[in-house]
Amino acid sequence: MHSLEKALNTAEAKNKLNPHIQLYFGNQSRSQIAKKISEIKTNKKTNGFNKSDVKACQRAFLSAVLELQKQATQDGGDAVINILSNYRNKEISSDTEYMCGSGALMSGVALKGTVVKLAQ
Repeated sequence: MHSLEKALNTAEAKNKLNPHIQLYFGNQSRSQIAKKISEIKTNKKTNGFNKSDVKACQRAFLSAVLELQKQATQDGGDAVINILSNYRNKEISSDTEYMCGSGALMSGVALKGTVVKLAQ
């Protein structure tokens, strides 16, 4: 398990994440939902060779949340809520952590969530 806060606050994440598509993990509080649009999943892996587990996992996590944001944009949503880890189909919901699997060569993060349009 790794820190959501640390992963979301890296310079790379701050530079690449879309500020117009909000991300809500676990049961984090948010605005009311105007419309539920779709359920989405992502499974991203990165080369872990010559990287610490933390760095490799942060990179895989960023790829996964960027994919969630991309799918939300395509589906017409402005947020992804109830995001949970779904590594090897084991669901773990947390407001503060995500699950990453790390080996000698690869690290992976699988996430799932619900695309919504939030009430204004």
